[in-house]
Order: sequence, then C-alpha cells, then structure tokens
Amino acid sequence: MTFAASLPFSGPSPKPHPNSNSNPKSLKSLDQKQIISLLQRSKHINQVLPIHAQLIRNGHSQDPFMVFELLRSCSKCHAIDYASRIFQYTHNPNVYLYTALIDGFVSSGNYFDAIQLYSRMLHDSILPDNYLMASILKACGSQLALREGREVHSRALKLGLSSNRLVRLRIMELYGKCGELGDARRVFEEMPEDVVASTVMISSYSDQGLVEEAGAVFSRVRRKDTVCWTAMIDGFVRNEEMNRALEAFRGMQGENVRPNEFTIVCVLSACSQLGALEIGRWVHSYMRKFEIELNLFVGNALINMYSRCGSIDEAQTVFDEMKDRDVITYNTMISGLSMNGKSRQAIELFRVMIGRRLRPTNVTFVGVLNACSHGGLVDFGFKIFHSMTRDYGVEPQIEHYGCMVDLLGRVGRLEEAYDLIRTMKMTPDHIMLGTLLSACKMHKNLELGEQVAKVLEDRGQADSGTYVLLSHVYASSGKWKEAAQVRAKMKEAGMQKEPGCSSIEVNNEIHEFLLGDLRHPRKERIYEKLEELNRLLRLEGYHPEKEVVLQDIEDGEKEWALAIHSERLAICYGLISTEPCTVIRVMKNLRVCYDCHSAIKLIAKITRRKVVVRDRNRFHYFENGACSCGDYW
Repeated sequence: MTFAASLPFSGPSPKPHPNSNSNPKSLKSLDQKQIISLLQRSKHINQVLPIHAQLIRNGHSQDPFMVFELLRSCSKCHAIDYASRIFQYTHNPNVYLYTALIDGFVSSGNYFDAIQLYSRMLHDSILPDNYLMASILKACGSQLALREGREVHSRALKLGLSSNRLVRLRIMELYGKCGELGDARRVFEEMPEDVVASTVMISSYSDQGLVEEAGAVFSRVRRKDTVCWTAMIDGFVRNEEMNRALEAFRGMQGENVRPNEFTIVCVLSACSQLGALEIGRWVHSYMRKFEIELNLFVGNALINMYSRCGSIDEAQTVFDEMKDRDVITYNTMISGLSMNGKSRQAIELFRVMIGRRLRPTNVTFVGVLNACSHGGLVDFGFKIFHSMTRDYGVEPQIEHYGCMVDLLGRVGRLEEAYDLIRTMKMTPDHIMLGTLLSACKMHKNLELGEQVAKVLEDRGQADSGTYVLLSHVYASSGKWKEAAQVRAKMKEAGMQKEPGCSSIEVNNEIHEFLLGDLRHPRKERIYEKLEELNRLLRLEGYHPEKEVVLQDIEDGEKEWALAIHSERLAICYGLISTEPCTVIRVMKNLRVCYDCHSAIKLIAKITRRKVVVRDRNRFHYFENGACSCGDYW
C-alpha cells in the first residue's frame, strides 16, 4: 500500500482549521520556495495535510528538502506520529532527516523513540553531526539512559564532535541528570568560563540535593544572567531552603537582573512554603509593574501562594482575573478554599468546573473530599466519592480513602471508618491510620484506638506520632498508667517527637521559633509578653492540658513546657512587633496541639486580634474566642 493511500490516518478525521490551505488548485501553482514558506508558517496539522497530499500528487514526496520541512512542521504542530509515518515512507533518509525526526521526538518527550531511531541511523552507516549529537544526548539525559549516553559520548570523541560547545553542555547535562557528578564536573572544568555551563552544573548539583556545591559554582560566576539566578533559586526551593531562595532573589534584585516568569514561580513557591504573604504580595506588584503576563503558569502559582499564606480572598481575585483557566487552576483554587475552611465555596467551584466540561483529576477529588471533611458534609462526601469511578473513570487512591476516613472520624462514625479501611483494596498507610487514631482520641474511643495502634505496630509503621497519639488517647480516658507505659515504650525504642517549628513574617522578614527558643534577639520582650498572656489566660479560665506533656516532670514544669510551644512564641513576637488590630499569621510544621488550640482561641479574644495559624492539616482562623475549624482538625 502506498503512503498516499494511507491518508488520512485511522481514527476520527481532524477538524478543518480555519486557515487550512485546502484548495488543491492554489497549491498546484506554487513553487518549491512557496511551499516551504507555507510549511514554515503552519500552526496546525490541518494546514500541513493538504500540502503533503499535493506533494504526493506532484511526485515530490521524496524530495529531501520537502520532507525535512514536513517533519519539522509536523513536530511544531504536535503531530509527531504523523511525522514518524512520513519518515517511514521516505527512501534513503539522510542525516538531516534523521535529525529532524529525532529532534521532534525529543521536543515531544518521546526520548526512547529518539534513542531507537539514532541506533537505526548508525545501523544504516549514517554519521551524526553536532546538532544531532546534542539532540540525542538530551534524549539520553531525559530518559536517564546512562549506558546509551556514554556510548554517544564515546562516539562524539571518536568523531571529533566533543569539542563543540552545545555537545559539551549536553554531555554535562546527561551526567548531571544521571547522578554522575564527577563526570559532569570533569567536562565542566575542561570548558572555558561559560555562564550556561555553570547553570547546568548548578542544576546538576541541586538535582542531587547538593545545595552547597551548587552555591559554590554559583558564587564563582562573574556575570550571572536571569537563567543562572533562576537555576540557583530553583535549587534552593527544590531542596527546601526557602529562606535562602528569597535571599538569592533579593540578591538578583540588587544586581538589577530582571526575573522571568520561571523566576517568579520559584519565588512564589518559596513564599507559599514559608507563608511569606508580604513578600508574595510584593512579587505580585512587581509583576504588574513590569507587565509580566498573568498566564496559566504564573496565575496558578499566585493562587497557590495566596491560598497557602491564608489570604484566600486575594487568591480568588487572581482566579477571577485570569483569562484562561485549566484543570490545574481549578484544582489549586478548590484545594485553597478547602484548606482555608471555605468548604461550600470549594464544592460550588467544583460544580462550576464540571459545568464547563473540564475533566476532574485525582487532585480535584482530594480537594473536594477535603472540603467535605472540613465542612462535616458526610452524605455529599460519599456522593462525590462514589461518583469518581462511576461518572469520571477516576479510580480512588489511598489519599481519597484517607479523606473519607477523616470525614467519618470527624462526625464520630469511627467503626464505619475502620470498616472502610479494612475493606478497601489497598493497604492503609500510617497517615490514614494516624487520622483514625486522632479521631479516637477526640471521641474518647479507647478500645478502637488501641486496635489501630496495634495495627500500626504490627506493620512496623508506628512512629513517634503514633505513640504520642496513643498516649493522648489513654490520658484523655484517665488511663494514666497506660499512658506512662506508652511513653516508656517510646523512650525504649529511641524515638523522639519531631520538633515543632513555627514562623511568622514581620516587615518582610521571616522569623522562626522552636520549642523554648532563646535565639531571637528580642527574646526578653517575647518572654515578658508570654508571662503577661499566661496571667491573662488564667483570668479567662484557661486550664493547661498537662496530660499532653509526655515528659516525667512536675505540674508547674508541664505548664511551662506547654506555654513555650513554638507557635505561642511566634504569636508573642507578632504581638510586640506589629500595630494593634494587625492580623497575626503563623505557619507551623506540625499539627497544633489541643492545649495550644485552646490557648490561642483565648489569646485572640484577649488581644482583640485575628490570629491565623497554618498547621500540617489546615488553616485555623482564631477570632473572638473561637476557631474556624470548629475544634476538629
């Protein structure tokens, strides 16, 4: 069968494009230059199809210049399968045609196909050039195909192509992505000073978690461009060095280097993690000042930043301003609304998303089910859960079951939650079982709490959090002896509770506090404020929950151990460092303990401040002696 007879490909015919050159008469009169020009201007595969058909009719389908432009146009129009079929019917393809298709495979992420085609080219005794070498090395690096990459490197050396700058950069990138940093470094050191090579080396070190080594390379670059700065900022963010990422961004500003949209997204990610709302707002205003486009990439990052910094209204404003919204935009907004306790708004936005015929993903359903859990909407939660497979073909994963366990636990239906865990197809993880154990503590179900803890122990999933929770379950039921035994067991196992860390942003600076922290330069004023609050709390009827303190110490020491929790120190710093009526925003790495939760409700009432705390689970909005979570989190 001829190639012409096989057009169009099997499957639904593509819709006609409004600018399609579908008139055979107009194409017939064009010369080679004009046809090539048409192909180069094509933006949709439907513009390429009639040109290809005319070339077949005219007997020019084997013209290497035409085939080259056809392959490039198909790749540009995201029709790599069609390009592959064209190549399949091409007689004796030369190195340029191989290069065009290999480059198309690489651009479309089909790295394995690119490597296979390269092997076929060598089998046909066609020698690669510099450009093809660089392209196939990129494929090997992206595929983590170290063995094939070494073979390409070896061939480049034999053919004298390894001295080419682009080829060297791709060799560095290959070894960096594959974790062979010694080899990457050797190639780097053989090159003359080059900001692009330095950027590749910075990214390679960052990929492997070697931030200090990346920083050392970065510091030696004399003329850092936007891409180099962005690579370093991105390296800090990916390795959870958020403060250093923001410091690097300030350095970039000091050097008058303009950030691009990738820089902006990296910085917004750091702000999201730290809860650095004021810095995030400054970045947003910077975008407006320099007219950085509010596209999907940047818009989604802004929504995430405002949501995770507890300013959900500003997140909503960004969402409303965006001209284009994709599934990720809706997912980010739904998750943000859910995290901030806006359950009904999250569910309503989900309905809008479905109404606009956007297909929900796993992430969508996590956001919606979390909203149901935070809002106590059990019936609607089950309706959504059952619709996942039935209506949308999305198989529930462990995180979706975890949301349902949390939802049932919130309303006290603990046995149902446990039955759901036992009957689901997958093995529960420690997060899900920990959620149920926490619900047992809240509802004082000692018997089920013991069962869940035993399951965790038997599976080797019990960590310090498991023992802390079980101890609290016993303590809340008045079983002091059993609580002490659990604490002793934890001590014998050499387990230590993960240290709590809280941060607060004041005057565009992030201040971090640990339990009983004495490092802050204003520690005297912080502890004076803490003592003052402790006196006022007692007058409001506050009674410390001393049973949550696991150390074997006197009652007075237990009270002090609770008072110096990191979030309380951060709040005290906020109170002495900001104007009256200013909202205090604190970020904590762990779940807020019950005692601190009770204390902060009263602190908000006493000081007439709104206190926003983001813990591991959700946002808590404390105001006038109450919390938005309804005392369940």
